[in-house]
Amino acid sequence: MAPTLTGFVGNSRVRRVRAAAALAGVELNYDDTFTFKSEWKTEEFLKKNPFGFLPILELEDGTTLRETGAIAEYVAELGPNSTLLPSDLTEKAKVHAYQCTADQEIQIPGGIVSGQFSGNIPYNKGVQQALIDKITRRLTVLDTILLNSTFLVGERITLADIFIATAFTNIATTWFDASLRAQIPNVVRLVNTIIYHPKLAHIFTGIEFVEKLPSPPVPVKEKKAEKPKAEAAPKAPKAPKAKEVDEEEEEPLVPEEPKVKNPLDDLPKSAFNLEEWKRQYSNNDTRTGAIPWFYEKFDKDGFSIWKVDFKYNEELTMTFMSSNQIGGFFNRLEASRKYLFGSVGVLGKTNDSIITGVLILRGQEVVPVVDVAPDYESYEYKKLDLENAEDKSFFEAALAWDLVVDGKEWVDGKNFK
Repeated sequence: MAPTLTGFVGNSRVRRVRAAAALAGVELNYDDTFTFKSEWKTEEFLKKNPFGFLPILELEDGTTLRETGAIAEYVAELGPNSTLLPSDLTEKAKVHAYQCTADQEIQIPGGIVSGQFSGNIPYNKGVQQALIDKITRRLTVLDTILLNSTFLVGERITLADIFIATAFTNIATTWFDASLRAQIPNVVRLVNTIIYHPKLAHIFTGIEFVEKLPSPPVPVKEKKAEKPKAEAAPKAPKAPKAKEVDEEEEEPLVPEEPKVKNPLDDLPKSAFNLEEWKRQYSNNDTRTGAIPWFYEKFDKDGFSIWKVDFKYNEELTMTFMSSNQIGGFFNRLEASRKYLFGSVGVLGKTNDSIITGVLILRGQEVVPVVDVAPDYESYEYKKLDLENAEDKSFFEAALAWDLVVDGKEWVDGKNFK
C-alpha cells in the first residue's frame, strides 16, 4: 500500500513532497480535492499528529511523519534509483544546508512579508523592508552560486533545488516582483527548470508570478458597536469636553504613530525646484544639458551637496551585489524623496570596489534627510563646495556616471529621483 500524503493543493510544502515522489518514482496516495477549508483538525488527526500541522505522511504500518524536510527525504530514499539525496555524506550535508536556507532565509521571512501585505500581520514598513532586503541578499548569493552551475549540488536535481524552488514560488507569487526577479536571473532559471520539468509541471500548475510589489494595506477603522439608547434625561449645560474614549473599543495591535511635521518644511522657500531638476536630469544629456541647467538654477542657501561614501568597502564582493545594496539604501530613503536627489555608484571590480556618489538635499544638514534610512550610519557624508575645483569635478562625474577614483572606474550605479 502506498503512503498517504495529506495537505492542501497548491501549498509549496506539499509540492515539495509530491515533486520528490515524482522524480524518485514513488507512488503516493493523495487527495487533490483537499483544501484549507476541509475538516481535518479532528480528534483522530490530532492523535496522529499532536502538533496539528500539515502536510503529514501516513505509512502502511500507521506511522505518521511530519515536517516536509523529513517527509521529502523519506520519499526520496524510497526511490530505487533516486539521486535526490546524494549517497556521499558531504554532498548530502550540502543538500541539507540548502533545505535549511530555503526555509529559514526565504520561506519563513517571506511569509511574514506576505502576511503584512495581506493584512494578516500588522504592517510595519521598517520591518518589512528589512526582511525584503535580507531575502534579496540571500537570493543574490544563490544567484552567484548558480552563475556557473545548473543545479545547486552536483549535476542533477536534488532536494536542494526542489526546496529553493518551492520557497521561491511562495514569494514570487505574492510580492517578489519582476524588478526584484530581474536581479537574480540564475535563480529564476533554476526555478523554471523545476516547475516546468516534464515530471513536475502538473504539480506546479496555476503558478503566476506577480509583476509589481503590492501596495501596503490601508488601515480600516472598525465601526463602534451601537449602544442601546437610554431614556432621554434632562439636558445639562454643555461644557467643553475632551475626546471621548470608548472603553469597549479594543486597543490596536500597533498604535498609530502621531504625525510629526518635518522641520525641513519650515525652511525658507527656495527658488530651486528639486522635482524640475529630476526631470531635467532624466530627460537631457547630463553634461551638456542637465548640469548647465543645475548651475543656472541652484540655490546654495536652500540646498546643499554632499559626497557619500560607504564605510565598509572591504566587505564588498560582486559589483552587481554592491549595486543592489545601493538600491536597498535608496529604497529606505523613500520618506525623504521630496527633499533628496542622489547619484551613487559602484567603482572598481569584483572584490576590489567602492561605493561612492553625491546627494543633493534640502537644507544645510545631511542627517535630517538621510536618517529615515536605518542604515544611514553605514555611510560617511562630506559637504561639497562647488567653488572648489576638485569638489566640482567629483560632483559632475558622479552625475554623469563617468567618475574614476584611485583608478577605479564607474561600473554600475543608481539614481534616487
